[in-house]
Amino acid sequence: MIEHFHAIVWIDHSEARIFHFNAEEVEREVVRAHGTGRHLQHRANVTGAGHKGVDKVFFAEVAAALDHTGAILLAGPGHARLEFRHFLEQQHPKLLERVSGNEPLDHPTEPQLVALARKFFKADDRMHAQQR
Repeated sequence: MIEHFHAIVWIDHSEARIFHFNAEEVEREVVRAHGTGRHLQHRANVTGAGHKGVDKVFFAEVAAALDHTGAILLAGPGHARLEFRHFLEQQHPKLLERVSGNEPLDHPTEPQLVALARKFFKADDRMHAQQR
């Protein structure tokens, strides 16, 4: 695998689709959660909140896949990307420093996802270059 500086991670509770890329190339990696990936719904007269909890093993595998990435954009629907960001805050603060953005995003196609990331990082890289 060629190491690319930029990556976008689209994450939900069942999988993380990671795209490492540059202007010409894209490498795709998928990390799957170990649970069912289904959310439990709260029901009346049932003990507990109905939440499955954070899959720390899944999040650790996603973090490991990003270990050599320079700049990261998190994306995804619902709470999974926020839970992953919190996991990074608690378990991998050095990796969190490389997260450049956190975008709510439903279910785009892979080309749409990569196009969004390239556009985001084009602006982000330009902004960081001006700050130096």
